[in-house]
Amino acid sequence: MMTLRTRIEEKLVEAFAPERVSVIDESHLHAGHQPDITGTGETHMRVRIVSGKFAGMSRLARHRAITDLLKPELDAGLHALAVEPAAPGEPTRW
Repeated sequence: MMTLRTRIEEKLVEAFAPERVSVIDESHLHAGHQPDITGTGETHMRVRIVSGKFAGMSRLARHRAITDLLKPELDAGLHALAVEPAAPGEPTRW
């Protein structure tokens, strides 16, 4: 069975042909924030991505492009998605 993290990464690669991409499961950091969030599911993800497709796009447009792509995952129970998009040559946190 494919993990949510793997599905997200595959979708990002297909849609954005990134130079770099990392999908990080941060669910364990959010245990107890709500009664049904135990930290054991794939509920909180962070996406770090560098793609030429983001060149000339505003930060908001980049976020929308990613959240639109991952809407099925969000609708299916992904509780939170942190997005760190960059175009090549822009500073990143990694």
